[in-house]
Amino acid sequence: METEPCCEEHKDPAVKPTDPEVKEAIFGLVDGDSLNVLPCAPAEEGKELCGREQAETERSVGENKGTEIKSPSDLEQESVEPECKAVKKFKKSNSWKMVRFQDPSTEDEVLERDSSTESLFPEYATQEWTSTSFEELFMAGDWEDITEDRLLRKKVLKPGTPQGPHPTWDQEVTVKMQCVLEDRTVVEKDCKLVFVIGEGDVNQALEECVMSMRKGELALLLADSQYAYGLLGREPDIPAWAPLLYQLQLLDFREKPDPLTLPVADRIRIGNQKRETGNFHFQREEYSMAARAYCVALDVLTTCSKDGSDAGVKEEEEEVRDYRVKCLNNLATTQLKLEQFDEALRTSQDVLTLEPNNVKALFRAGKLLSDKGEYKEAMEVLKKALKLEPATKAIHIELSKLVKRQSGGKETQEWKPKPAELLGDNIAPFLIPSKKQPSGISWKFILGALVVALGSLVTSVILTARN
Repeated sequence: METEPCCEEHKDPAVKPTDPEVKEAIFGLVDGDSLNVLPCAPAEEGKELCGREQAETERSVGENKGTEIKSPSDLEQESVEPECKAVKKFKKSNSWKMVRFQDPSTEDEVLERDSSTESLFPEYATQEWTSTSFEELFMAGDWEDITEDRLLRKKVLKPGTPQGPHPTWDQEVTVKMQCVLEDRTVVEKDCKLVFVIGEGDVNQALEECVMSMRKGELALLLADSQYAYGLLGREPDIPAWAPLLYQLQLLDFREKPDPLTLPVADRIRIGNQKRETGNFHFQREEYSMAARAYCVALDVLTTCSKDGSDAGVKEEEEEVRDYRVKCLNNLATTQLKLEQFDEALRTSQDVLTLEPNNVKALFRAGKLLSDKGEYKEAMEVLKKALKLEPATKAIHIELSKLVKRQSGGKETQEWKPKPAELLGDNIAPFLIPSKKQPSGISWKFILGALVVALGSLVTSVILTARN
């Protein structure tokens, strides 16, 4: 698909490179969300969590209590040598983190329920789970390869329903799982994790594995880093290039619910979870996955009410609209990163349909229209943005570039910021002549020549008189 040149990559000789402030205005996430951890699943209403524990180190005290939880790395209730305990405490590897997006009204109750220190599968604390090196597990002959590259393997500990079906793409699954690093530090733990296969709620290892399982099946899952968190890892508990070992049980699966059948409050909650998933991928520069998450969020953030007279319905629709604007702005930012400029322009125009005075969307649309050569429309959009935020330097810079482009690259005029109250529909008062010296003979040169000629004439007259 052909796209127009990116506004940042435009090679117009009359235009200087884009300033950092302009780039920030274009590419910054509008809602300022920044996730350091991957949301593993929507926290469905009424779902109980388990196994969450308080952190024992100072580092965990300042963490976000609503979304990031840490716990000791006790893997089972069996006796452990004091020497091992001392080593783990010294390494400060006694924490695991799981993202839970839950309603604030239920947060305290959930945290109280999640005080258990027990392993989720104490009866399956095998040697492979507790001590065997990952290198040995990757080479073991009694493990099943999920992928042909042998980097994603599983070993069934408890068979599922005989001849039962497997979960498929786009279905909602519920699993019980816990995950450790090679030193057996627990980094993930959840007794009822719900996610939709293919929507990026969890890492690829979990999605691939559950599609090979049957209901009730319990297995060990060994995942190379490329199926988990790869080069970047997951701060602060999963290092770069870290393989992971899971204990995973498939509890149930079903077709994912139609968003239109859910209450508006649930749609808002789930839509925000998907948006935060997109923000997580955006921060990791995984732009394709971020775009997919934002699109899923937009599918959920819809209203279907026919009665617009009810005050409560109007409030819900207003809230949904606000969240859709956030998702659309973030999607447009991601599309710019993917160099999908036409799509980014359409997405920005969708924002303006919902919120005509959204300055970020106005600025982004104006810049993209300018890059496409639609100068008249770009000027109207950027003027509107400037009226709303006259102090924003990025808008002034882009208007100056637009004027230069309209003049064919000749720097005959430049944009000069003026007070907002003076800005009208006519922008002529805001254009001032360029400070460049005009071409041609300088008046100083002409004056000097006249002085020299006059001096020569006077000298000639004096010499003639003496002779």
